[in-house]
Amino acid sequence: MNHLSIKNLRKTYANGVVAINNISLEIGDGMFGLLGPNGAGKSSLMKTIVGLQTADSGELTFNGVDVLADPGAIQKHLGFLPQDFGVYPKISAYDLLSHMAVLKGVINTAERKEQILALLDKVNLFQHRNKEVHTFSGGMRQRFGVAQALLGNPQIIIVDEPTAGLDPEERNRFNTLLSGISEEVIIILSTHLVEDVRNLCTKMAIMNQGTIRTYGNPNELIRLLDGRIWQKQIMITEIEQYQNDYHVISSQFISGKMNIHLLSDYQIESFKPVHPTLEDVYFSALKPLNTK
Repeated sequence: MNHLSIKNLRKTYANGVVAINNISLEIGDGMFGLLGPNGAGKSSLMKTIVGLQTADSGELTFNGVDVLADPGAIQKHLGFLPQDFGVYPKISAYDLLSHMAVLKGVINTAERKEQILALLDKVNLFQHRNKEVHTFSGGMRQRFGVAQALLGNPQIIIVDEPTAGLDPEERNRFNTLLSGISEEVIIILSTHLVEDVRNLCTKMAIMNQGTIRTYGNPNELIRLLDGRIWQKQIMITEIEQYQNDYHVISSQFISGKMNIHLLSDYQIESFKPVHPTLEDVYFSALKPLNTK
């Protein structure tokens, strides 16, 4: 069993932005969803965990070893799939993985070849192993990213906004791939897409403005909102008035009509109760009940 422990972690940038504000989390094997809007601090937290930047204060341990004092303690067990690799060199998928494997310490030639071919097969790119990666589609690049993240049999894998820009079929394929490798390793899925967390994760945290707003099992967090989410269909011109009068957490068009959800411990006239969803958990965490 692997275990990542984060206690009272803080990081403030030179421009005064508090990117990580006293965060504490306990993360074990399986898929962990870190959900939040763009700019919430998710990428800053990921960079700190993998050792790409230092924290100002707090504790960060992986399997009992102090990562802040020795970033190499986690890096040798780490697979990292960043949001954007940038420009790929004009070499084949196989050769690029071979180069990355050497950097990860897979020195034995036969072992390296066996591992690379097995990974290319796992991510369904074996038939494309001799193609240059820069010619791959977005979905193929993401699957290649998973292959490189799995080099060296990591114990913790961090993926940052992995399905951004993928079409629905590619997202499903990618998510199926991730779920199939998450049983005996930690996978941290950093995303702003509620659907990915709902489909994949047994534990999650919602982050905004550098802080953790809520943390737990998605289904349990949904149950906490039972009897507290109310819906009404309104005219679009009425939205500002409802936002002033009630605790509106979200609004969206459904079949051309504006539907609003509000958070309330009591039923409000003309609103009907609805079963809460993870989207309601997300929006209520970003807009807690004590603020309008």
